[in-house]
Amino acid sequence: MKALKTLLIGAATCAAVVAAPVLTPPPVSDAALDDTKGVKVMTVHGDRVAYRDEGSGEAILLIHGMGGSSNTWSEVIPILAKKYRVIAPDLLGHGLSDKPRGDYSVGAFAVLLRDLLDELGVTKVTVAGHSLGGGVAMQFAHQHRQYCERLVLISSGGFGDDVGRVLRLLSLPGSEFVLPMIASRPAVAAGNALRALAGSADRFAVRPALANRDNRRAFLRTLRAVVDFRGQAVSAINRLCCSDDLPALIISGDQDRVIPVEHARAAHATMPNSRLHVLAGVHHHPPTEEPQMVAGLIDDFVKV
Repeated sequence: MKALKTLLIGAATCAAVVAAPVLTPPPVSDAALDDTKGVKVMTVHGDRVAYRDEGSGEAILLIHGMGGSSNTWSEVIPILAKKYRVIAPDLLGHGLSDKPRGDYSVGAFAVLLRDLLDELGVTKVTVAGHSLGGGVAMQFAHQHRQYCERLVLISSGGFGDDVGRVLRLLSLPGSEFVLPMIASRPAVAAGNALRALAGSADRFAVRPALANRDNRRAFLRTLRAVVDFRGQAVSAINRLCCSDDLPALIISGDQDRVIPVEHARAAHATMPNSRLHVLAGVHHHPPTEEPQMVAGLIDDFVKV
């Protein structure tokens, strides 16, 4: 038993060595660095849910990915809000929302979003999701088809087993012991020093949220609900057969190392009423890497 525990902790430590680039948020502009600007709070079934609600007109629901928050969309929202009502929540366990000891499955997230929309008086919506948020968006469309007018999937999971090795390793028992260390300021400083010695100009950024115990537990519960050591454990393919008529926009970066672009092509082949855009030179975070392009693609899609 002791040897097994040592092995598991060792595997999680290996994940820590390579995890920093994945756990580091992609760069955003200085104007988008304030996580609390424009954030509202609502209590849904006893849990505080933070969300952004801007603009007016046809509603667009933006769902962030694992370990993210509504701040993922901070440069997309102002563009879309010129023409649409844009709603971007922090999922439970993320951002400024509560981190309860509860259900972090995509089905539970879909129910939360339905109840949030009900409280806001929204009955029809274009649902857009990034990464894990894409899986949640597909589950939402499956469970609550009457709400969903269109579907936008950005670097979305749910179309195959492949996922970055970091997430597979972090799904193992033992990650609880190393996440506080890799998210700390000293660990990030040491990693940056090693990169500098190696001649790299890239730097890791501190992500203090994962050094917080409640945030860390919520992150791991969310991760383990959809990923295990073999890869993605949840597939959306068997749910899409019920949504053949649902218009879908699929966006992926050709340099994505977390969820390969082949998954986007598989999604396009599976969904007969879909269009595919592969962004050259873009990695796993199109909303922050190319916010104007992402907003423009969504706008063009909704206008049709």
